[in-house]
Amino acid sequence: MRVYQSIAAKTTLKVPENWRQIQTIDMHTGGEPLRVILNGFPKLVGTNVLEYRRYVKENYDFLRTALMFEPRGHADMYGCLLLPPNDDEGDFGILFLHNEGYSTMCGHAIIAISTLAVHMEWIQVKDGDNRLMIDAPCGRITSFVNIHQGKITGVRFHCVPSFVVALDRKIWVEGLGEVTYDIAYGGAFYAYVDLKKNNFDFDLCAENYRTIIQKGMDIKRAVMNQDKDIEHPFEHDLSFLYGTIFIDESKHVGIDSRNVCVFAEGEVDRSPTGSGVSGRMALHYARKEVALGQKLKIESITDAVFVGSVVEELDYGIFKAIIPQVEGTAHITGMNTFVIDPEDPMKDGFIFR
Repeated sequence: MRVYQSIAAKTTLKVPENWRQIQTIDMHTGGEPLRVILNGFPKLVGTNVLEYRRYVKENYDFLRTALMFEPRGHADMYGCLLLPPNDDEGDFGILFLHNEGYSTMCGHAIIAISTLAVHMEWIQVKDGDNRLMIDAPCGRITSFVNIHQGKITGVRFHCVPSFVVALDRKIWVEGLGEVTYDIAYGGAFYAYVDLKKNNFDFDLCAENYRTIIQKGMDIKRAVMNQDKDIEHPFEHDLSFLYGTIFIDESKHVGIDSRNVCVFAEGEVDRSPTGSGVSGRMALHYARKEVALGQKLKIESITDAVFVGSVVEELDYGIFKAIIPQVEGTAHITGMNTFVIDPEDPMKDGFIFR
């Protein structure tokens, strides 16, 4: 009983001075996690988000693995670090973290961090749209948090110019045969694979999770080996294939299609993927399947729904591009103070995938 009484009286850990402490708020968008790093990360050197990204990669990648990998995270963990904006017109910058490294764009994180900005009172909130100018590695994202009678009803964002690189390309993939795919950019480059155009023996249900990962990564590697024209018109750091997106019909009334993204080193996005939906809107617009302002409801492997549309068309380098809009909702799941014991042999994390 004495020990239990001591437990009840002493619920705060006295952290040794040589242990690093990192404070986060955890969220999810459609089931896709976001670990928002708020305090405890070392000061970074740079003048814009891409420079900060390179600096973190070169100097503090062990903190990415410590927070994303086990035992503090898992193979599908996702995170972000908040930064100064690129200029005085921006509100803040954001760096995205995952199991492979640092992505160029993340729509689910934009929806979540915009939601958190209201909950944390980082902005002066009013009923109606509350605008944020967020500098991501791919460029400036404009998000709008809609408030009705003091409550968040949803978030939408305008992505960077999104465009099509290729339509109906074909590639041979071991175990799948000839695969027909498109390539589009929505803040990141994806290979889009429509199940209706390919004779696959699996569908996009949760029970096929491991198959989706394996086939998605097989396609990604094959496309990376074959296609050498995945080039951003202005930024070399953005010129790489981020993932594979499978597309199929939805089994739910009122939903236009299903979207399952396999990205980084085999992560499966629980949300419909904001940058992926952005690229899809570019594909649909190029095929004249959607008009300006027309909305599509796209669900994920968890049945979470994003609403995509096209708000503008424009020239972007050599590409005919669009500005897509993506709508969704996010929620807070918890708050953490992670500690890193310098003598812990697994302090930098580990991963089995």
